Amino acid sequence: MSRARAEIIEDTRARLIASARLAFATQGYANTSMDDFTARAGLTRGALYHHFGDKKGLLAAVVAQLDSEMDAHLQRLSDEASDPWSGFCERCRAYLRMAQDAEIQRIVLQDAPAVLGDTGSQQHCVESLRQRLDALMHSGVIPQAPSAALAQLINGSLVNTALWIARDAHPGERLEEGLQSLELLLRGLKQ
Repeated sequence: MSRARAEIIEDTRARLIASARLAFATQGYANTSMDDFTARAGLTRGALYHHFGDKKGLLAAVVAQLDSEMDAHLQRLSDEASDPWSGFCERCRAYLRMAQDAEIQRIVLQDAPAVLGDTGSQQHCVESLRQRLDALMHSGVIPQAPSAALAQLINGSLVNTALWIARDAHPGERLEEGLQSLELLLRGLKQ
């Protein structure tokens, strides 16, 4: 494949994802018409079907992009922290704070689980979390445990709490309660 063709394909994918991301965030998955967001991207339904199979496949691509962005943000926070434990704790707090972001609420926390089910929509975050836990165990900050299981447990707790925050009529209050409770759990994890 020529370089120009590869660039066209990547541009088409990027335009479809950007248009769908905006539509899913503002209207929700169920209320989004494929014709509307493909037209807004200056493309056809055929391009959508070719690159993603269907609307559900496009949602999966949007969720993967958001997951990757969320993980990059969390990684920056971890890297900027004064020590690995502080970075890990801030990462967990930041995840709960992200539940207040309208795009994350709608796409990642509401539509993705309803449409895609539990298909590993947050695998970047879970794998990054597992790696952090391995490092903390290796350095003796936390006790040894199966890191993959612990990452799933912590991520599941954070996701469920984020859902609780996002769906509440008073998300700011729920966030504060979630952060207070998180501190208790984090103190229990550290040796």
